[in-house]
Amino acid sequence: MADIVLIVHFLYVLFVVGSLPVIWLGAWFKLSFIRNPWFRYLHLGAIVLVVMESLMGAVCPLTAWENSLRQVETGGSFIQHWLHRIMFYDAPEGVLTAVYIVFAGLVAMTFKWVPPVRGNRRS
Repeated sequence: MADIVLIVHFLYVLFVVGSLPVIWLGAWFKLSFIRNPWFRYLHLGAIVLVVMESLMGAVCPLTAWENSLRQVETGGSFIQHWLHRIMFYDAPEGVLTAVYIVFAGLVAMTFKWVPPVRGNRRS
């Protein structure tokens, strides 16, 4: 069960981190889906949630849930080993918070550079 929570957590991180270059490349190639307001505001909300958790010093609920489940499971799995290496870094919390804030700033600025639009219109 802990591996399932970890995979969901990884997909969340992949959405937050991966969507920004997808938006920029989509703008370059004039792909309309990157201007979808639902996609864009969900992306912004996802990184804002990470920033707020970090500023409050809160542990991510998915991390806490996984850790709680790992207390009862035995041994580490292949999935745990590799996804933890990708997702978690040994850096001071302040550095990670600064990175999250800068990244959120890029996401917010992208709203100006590549604004979302309703319907089939393009700017």
